[in-house]
Amino acid sequence: MLFGQSVFQSVLDRLKSEDEEAEEHQAHSTARVHGFNTGLAFDVMEGVSASAARPGQAYFENLEIEEPRPAPPPETAAEPEPVPPEPEPEPIIPERLTRILPQEIAAEIAISSRDTLKSLGEKRRAFAKANHPDSVAPAFRPNATRRMTIANLLIDEAIRRLSRLRS
Repeated sequence: MLFGQSVFQSVLDRLKSEDEEAEEHQAHSTARVHGFNTGLAFDVMEGVSASAARPGQAYFENLEIEEPRPAPPPETAAEPEPVPPEPEPEPIIPERLTRILPQEIAAEIAISSRDTLKSLGEKRRAFAKANHPDSVAPAFRPNATRRMTIANLLIDEAIRRLSRLRS
């Protein structure tokens, strides 16, 4: 017991006095948020209430709405008919895509016994860069796919032979 009061009673008295101090502080600083240095929007707007300011209208005022243009005057002369665009010419197949025999592709890749894993990987990437089906016109994709398949088979076989020699 402190000064004739129980601990519980002294805590209640202290909380009550803190509430009274807070109410006095709030009465002096209306429209202030505790912890901020500025007032709220209705305090800044110099007496104009938020509902009178129509805050929803501000959105429309900031939009750049084009004014409708007046319709052109009707012409008395007949308008010329629009000229249809010229059709695009058919794509021409690159000469390399006509070579689809395994012997032709093997000669193009030029795999030799001196090739290493690194050089075979470089050859695969270079061939794919030039012949990948995604980089040619849709009409030529079957030939490009066939070339890539054959090239990959040839390079895979060379890698298998190279790994057998190392073992």
